[in-house]
Amino acid sequence: METSSTGSYYPVGIGRWVILGLLALGVLISFVDRTSISAALADHAFVKQFALSSVDRGWLNAAFFWSYGLVQVPMGYVADRYGVKWPYALCFTVWCLATALMGAVTTLAALVLLRLLIGAAEAIVIPASYRWIRNNFPESRSGLAVGLFAMGNKFGPAIGAPVAAWCIVTYSWQWMFVATGIVGLIWLAPWLGLVKNDFPTRAELAAARRKAGMVTMASVLKSPVVWGGMINNFCYGYFTFYCMTWMPAYLVEQRGLSLQDSGLYTFFSFAGIAIVAAVAGWAADRIIARGRNAVKVRKAFVIAGFVGGCTVLLGAYAESLQTALFWNVFSLSFLGLATANNLALTRLTLIPKQAIGLVTGVQQVATSLAGGVAASLSGWLLHISGSYDLPMRVIFAFLVLGAAATAILLRPEWAPKVTVAEPPPRPPADVAQERTA
Repeated sequence: METSSTGSYYPVGIGRWVILGLLALGVLISFVDRTSISAALADHAFVKQFALSSVDRGWLNAAFFWSYGLVQVPMGYVADRYGVKWPYALCFTVWCLATALMGAVTTLAALVLLRLLIGAAEAIVIPASYRWIRNNFPESRSGLAVGLFAMGNKFGPAIGAPVAAWCIVTYSWQWMFVATGIVGLIWLAPWLGLVKNDFPTRAELAAARRKAGMVTMASVLKSPVVWGGMINNFCYGYFTFYCMTWMPAYLVEQRGLSLQDSGLYTFFSFAGIAIVAAVAGWAADRIIARGRNAVKVRKAFVIAGFVGGCTVLLGAYAESLQTALFWNVFSLSFLGLATANNLALTRLTLIPKQAIGLVTGVQQVATSLAGGVAASLSGWLLHISGSYDLPMRVIFAFLVLGAAATAILLRPEWAPKVTVAEPPPRPPADVAQERTA
């Protein structure tokens, strides 16, 4: 056994990598369950069953993100106080069952309620996963661990979209929800059997409180770096969540693809961003290892990703289907240049170690807000314009804003400030001995 910087233990050899694989698979399943609704919203039978307008579809897409964002910080508190194993297992069970129940409801209100429940339960995934990685991987392996974990949240929608579309086309939208929800529960068996209980001791909780006190919420909220990170995370999330929630409907309704083909091209887009993200993170690490400034290198990759993502507008105005599909896949894939480097820059490189958990929680709220705004605002824009061109122009504007925030606000001198903790008082005997000497 090896000891991490937090004082907890992790297994040597392949053990910890197996658990990391389970975490990556868990986040993949969470994205399959959260994005399966997008395929249903592109299905005429589902839309007719609930008499959904474009605004209704936007609110149904957005419901998940409102509860997901609202519960992020409380779920981080739960993971810190009660460990990862059992809170994650309980929440995993709740969101899988809620997904399956969506196949049995008959009213829009019930659909929205279940989406809110899924969002609240899935809020455990990011804080619990990062807590486990932080406690079980040394600093020299944490970058690789985070990179592998992040693959799950990109391949989730990549796999989920075509699978959901196939289920709907082959069977029905009801069967799709039941299948995606119930099949995911298989994950619980290895999780419960392999993961050790990591309920923190009183000493670990006390140490965490002391470290947390070195960086206050006030210093975090005063930092332009934190606000810059929140802005570019919102802008990044707006595009990716738009693609998760509205891309299948766009490809079916505006480009004339079948539901099954729309799922296939959604897979290409998200597989592309996952692969580019991994390669870009590795490439930036290599450049930094040669002596280049880490902040400048990562900012260059992030800005390039935002600029490349702006090509989504070329797809919106493309006349031929082939050209539109090319830019649709290319723009999201190119955004992958920003993925890992943005995470490293705004949550690790520019942030004091004592504030990483707090800043991550704050930025997750911004990311979740992006999902809710992207889903609902895009639905409203589609309703008033009758076309997906206007929603894509808004994406372009947010990507430009993200690039500007990265260039202007992410500066080392504007990072959150650390308060030097006062040393604990020495026992009276030590003081008396010092005076005698």
